[in-house]
Amino acid sequence: MTKLATEHASGIVDKIISNNAGRDPERLKMKYDKMAQSPFIFLRGACHLFYEYLPDAPLFHDVPLAWCCGDLHFENVGSYKGDNRLVYFDINDYDEAALAPVTWDIVRLLTSIQCGAEALKATHAEALAVSLTCLGAYRNALICGKPLWVERETSGGLVNELLTALEVRQRSVFLDKRTTLKGHQRSLILDGVKAMPASHAQKKSVTLFIDQYAATQSNPKFFEVIDIGRRIAGTGSLGVERFVVLVEGKGSPEGNYLLDIKEAKPSAMLPRLTSLGIKQPGWPDEASRVVSVQKRMQAVDHAFLEPVKLDGLSCILKGLQPSEDRVSIGEWGKKLDRLKEVVATMGRILAWDQLRASGRSGAASADELIAFAQQENWMHGILETASEMTRVTELHWKAFVEAYTIKQLKALYLNKG
Repeated sequence: MTKLATEHASGIVDKIISNNAGRDPERLKMKYDKMAQSPFIFLRGACHLFYEYLPDAPLFHDVPLAWCCGDLHFENVGSYKGDNRLVYFDINDYDEAALAPVTWDIVRLLTSIQCGAEALKATHAEALAVSLTCLGAYRNALICGKPLWVERETSGGLVNELLTALEVRQRSVFLDKRTTLKGHQRSLILDGVKAMPASHAQKKSVTLFIDQYAATQSNPKFFEVIDIGRRIAGTGSLGVERFVVLVEGKGSPEGNYLLDIKEAKPSAMLPRLTSLGIKQPGWPDEASRVVSVQKRMQAVDHAFLEPVKLDGLSCILKGLQPSEDRVSIGEWGKKLDRLKEVVATMGRILAWDQLRASGRSGAASADELIAFAQQENWMHGILETASEMTRVTELHWKAFVEAYTIKQLKALYLNKG
């Protein structure tokens, strides 16, 4: 059994406050506003609670180790442009990545499907059916043992429609959504939705960093800074140091590029992994962990992705792409067959990514993963646990909303965690 949510609402809130201590108050408030909306969004924003309450059962520790995303949920799978300029569909958020029991990613993915059932307008029975489809596709892909990938020519259904649309999307359209254009000069839209103003000190710090970084590149003019803002994106990472930088790129105004600089925090899985005695490699810093695991798991490297230091902070630098879109869990309504098709693709992608990173730095070999998948006794336990973790997440969400409603979260907003 899980360590069920028997604490008073204040106990759950205390854990959330502690986990988010030191974050930017404005974006932290945005995070909690979002988390109060639904159990699914709460799941995304409280990854640490998921692993704290994951059952202490052999299924989650006496199994092969694999490189895991750590925060795998329905909306953390989407498109990205690789360094070969093709667009792929894959897991695209590795902030919580770590070496962990192979079952952890799949049970979190299935929990997200069940937590998101209301947004999908799906019944409980339908969410279970979708979960079974995803799990079956994952198991079969592991047993096959050959890591493949998804791009436009190898995709079908909704994924193919997404990738086909992205192939023809122009950079100028993407830029027009994030910037305003006066004459031949662009500036960031700082409306509190995608970005907000940065202070003078922050702009000075980021500009100095970009200038120093540019000096190490073959085309320094590409990185000439035009504008800087504090970036608003995601749920779990809201409140960490994060900037969006508009640079000259290939020439103003249509050739401008947007860069994302995000602080990397320790994995939310780490406390539970430490308690199980599962050691991690000695990464130079947190950003190196995130980038290294992402490159191990994805079939093709994300274009322009590397670990950097900004004022001593370990950060991930990457280019924001017009081709980077995520699957929104609420888009399919009652189209259950199409939803099953998408989640089957997600299950296969997870298996392929784990196989691709197998045998690296303590991870089990492909043969060990295949042997595990061939067993018959683990799938039922995964489905039962996903349902149980859905109930636990809903209990935690209700406790959070209770505290949120009676304004017990004021300390969070004031950043006094």
